[in-house]
Amino acid sequence: MQSSSRRWAPRKYGERAELVADLRFSWELSGSGWATCRVADGSAERKDVVSYCTDALADLLDGVADLYAPGTVHRFSFDLEPAEIRWVLRGLGRDVDIEIYRFPDMSASFDAPDDHGALVWSSRQDRGALSHAVVEAAQSVLRLHGEEGYRAKWVLHPFPLAALQDLRRLHLRYDGCDIPHDMPLP
Repeated sequence: MQSSSRRWAPRKYGERAELVADLRFSWELSGSGWATCRVADGSAERKDVVSYCTDALADLLDGVADLYAPGTVHRFSFDLEPAEIRWVLRGLGRDVDIEIYRFPDMSASFDAPDDHGALVWSSRQDRGALSHAVVEAAQSVLRLHGEEGYRAKWVLHPFPLAALQDLRRLHLRYDGCDIPHDMPLP
């Protein structure tokens, strides 16, 4: 679940980032309908306990996969009951600015502009490093729980196998990753 990349320290909204190393990401089912999401780099870490009210792991996989399509800004949110954690990914060629915002109430903030939330973590990373870290974390969840075990713990949503396969395929095709992935491509 660890991947090296370049990274920078948290910044104020609108400031530009510098690349620095050491991206780490994990996703762990932590109870019935709850997951712990951790993202860290060389200088800061963010941890959130995410609710099953949204299909959070699928949203994460789809959001990172969107970095391979045209368009430069991609957003997805996690429900923390009641707070919202919003990830904003800004593609910059092969790099991506990652900004995570926290809003106190998802029911009131879902359509709010990003800067109405508190910027709680940010980093600039290589797209391949981000994709690799997310793929590895999702594969780890699948290895540990299997599809049936995931559904039993996550309750409302099945394991997002198609989203994982899509991101893995894009990552291998466009990022030239030399690290073996333990699941065959479809």
